[in-house]
Parts: sequence; C-alpha cells; structure tokens
Amino acid sequence: MNDPLLTFEKAKQLKQQLTEFMMMYKFALDEMETRISILQEEFELMHDYSPIEHVKTRLKSPESIFEKARRKNIPFHLHVLKNSIQDIAGIRITCSFLSDIYRLEEMLRKQSDMHVVTVKDYIKKPKENGYRSLHMIVKVPVYTSARKEEVFVEIQIRTIAMDFWASLEHKIFYKYNQNVPKQLISELTEAAHSAAALDEKMEHIHHEMTAVKQKQAAQPGESEQLQLNSHTFAIPRKLLESLQNLPDDLSGV
Repeated sequence: MNDPLLTFEKAKQLKQQLTEFMMMYKFALDEMETRISILQEEFELMHDYSPIEHVKTRLKSPESIFEKARRKNIPFHLHVLKNSIQDIAGIRITCSFLSDIYRLEEMLRKQSDMHVVTVKDYIKKPKENGYRSLHMIVKVPVYTSARKEEVFVEIQIRTIAMDFWASLEHKIFYKYNQNVPKQLISELTEAAHSAAALDEKMEHIHHEMTAVKQKQAAQPGESEQLQLNSHTFAIPRKLLESLQNLPDDLSGV
C-alpha cells in the first residue's frame, strides 16, 4: 500500500515542477509583449504610424500540452517536452498591410539576444485551404533569480484580412467537428483568394498615402512638433536649422 504522506509529497513536488515549467513560458510571453510594445511606440513616435495593429498572446494549458505529446508520441518528461513542443507560448500580431509583416519580421531579427529558429512563410506559399500568415519560432532569453533560460515562442504575423479569414475558418471547422461540407470548403478557399486580393489593394493604397504624406512633409513651416505621449513640444525651424550640422548618429554622444 502507498504511503499517503509520500503520495502527497510527490504530488506537491510534481505540481511545483509543472508550475516552474509553465512559469517560464509565461515570462517569455511577458518579455515578447514588452519588446513588441517598444517597437510599436517607437514607430508611433518616429513615423506617426505603427505597423502593429493588435497583439494577442496564448499559453497552452498543461492538458493541451500533454494531449499534443500523446498524439505525437513524445515522452511525458518536462525536459523532453521543452525541446519537442515549440508552440506552448504563442503570440499573434495583426498588421494593416502586407509590407508591415515583413518589416516587423526584419525588426525582430535584428534583436541580437533573440534567436530565430525557423520561419514559415504561408503568405508567399499559402496552405491548400488558402491560409496565409508568417510563422516564426524564436528563442527568447528569460532571466529569473536562479538562472537564465532560452524559451521557445511561436510568433504569427498576419494582416487584418488574414486574421478575419483564419478566425472564420476555425469557427466553421469547430462547428462541423472537422467534417465541413465540400461546398463550404470551396467557398472558404474562394474567400481566402478575395482576402488576398484585398490585401494587395490596400497595400497599393498604403503606398499612395505614404507618397502624399512625404510630399506634404517636405513643405516648410514656421515650426514642427515633437510629441512624446502626453507631452508636446514646439520645435522652431530655426532650432532645426541650428542642429543640422550635428552628426546623424548621436548614439556615441
């Protein structure tokens, strides 16, 4: 007969290990949200525009993790799961335009302390059902009081149109329990093509808007404005003229 005290202590130990396991993925998502928030605010301040429309995070439940391990015949050991399942922590970034997706990918690649493991471009090569998105698997450094650990995070970057289609497709497959009528699948694929055409059209409009904005910005005025959140500062043109001899890169000043 098992010793009840031993069983209780063992259960307590396993719960602590699982908590630590899940905690690292939660911290990795917190780290990614902070990085993306900084990129978003930087663009809003420097370019009066941000390629990031919306950010959503997702953390798989322990039940979902072990169910996926069971389907893929992965041993139920936390150190094995850590290296074998790379989408426990997920973050979805929605952009307005196609070019924003690749601009954001480039910005993430430039973060030298974050390692890009794989990239799957379902925009240039959509899935058969019409699904389009850019998927990245990255390793994010997480620092705790005890150690540093590199944690896998899956990043999905897509446009608003792609996200709307993917959400609709998921709801339909869930409603029909994966047994979707062929006619509906055909209509979904056609809708995916329409969403792709919309993205192309919006990208064209975006380029035209940018050109008009650049032309307007080239017109001289008496002063410019510098805005940092709730703070607005007037910058007289004479001050800008007096600063024109400064080096372009002030990082070493």
